[in-house]
Amino acid sequence: MTNFPEEQVLVVPTALFHSVGHFQGFLGGEAVEPYLDVLMRSENLSFRPRSEVEIDPSFKQLIPYVLFCHKDAQGRTTVFEYVRGKGQGEGRLHKKRSVGIGGHISSDDTSNESDSHPFEEGMRRELEEEVEVGAAYEKTCVGLINDDETEVGRVHLGVVFRFDVETPDVRSNEPDILESGFRTVENMLSDLEGFETWSSICLKAIFGDSTKE
Repeated sequence: MTNFPEEQVLVVPTALFHSVGHFQGFLGGEAVEPYLDVLMRSENLSFRPRSEVEIDPSFKQLIPYVLFCHKDAQGRTTVFEYVRGKGQGEGRLHKKRSVGIGGHISSDDTSNESDSHPFEEGMRRELEEEVEVGAAYEKTCVGLINDDETEVGRVHLGVVFRFDVETPDVRSNEPDILESGFRTVENMLSDLEGFETWSSICLKAIFGDSTKE
């Protein structure tokens, strides 16, 4: 049997995150920039074996979490959602509904000739692997997610991006993104049962107050 090298994923020390300011749930607006300024510095980042950091809350794995949004013909905001299949990496999230596309940043994301930050390169790779986007879009970083109340959340930190697409032309690019499509935020907020925690946090924080639209 061939032994493949274990995936090395991008992390920051949890203590460093706490030094900027601990929060639970979603943080948006201008408050996000001080965190990104510290957490994305190369001297504060490292790649560590995924099997170790998945059970070590002294590190936070940085995860891009991309929401695809579109205004339908009636002017309603819709968001791309799907069900996580068993082949997706995080077993604790299988069969959960999600509005976030993204995943772990790997040490392989530093091995190409691009000058981009490994986080940006990893996010680009994850998007290409998971979905096919056939529309122009505007990209905005809208917040951070920290959820220390769940086993998964304690070892991850989400960087949330909103991609506003001109047309709802976003399709699954892998077999474990199931039952995908755009739904209105009103529909999703009316029944959050079955959604992974990060998706529930995002939907309520970003769309729960219509004045934020």
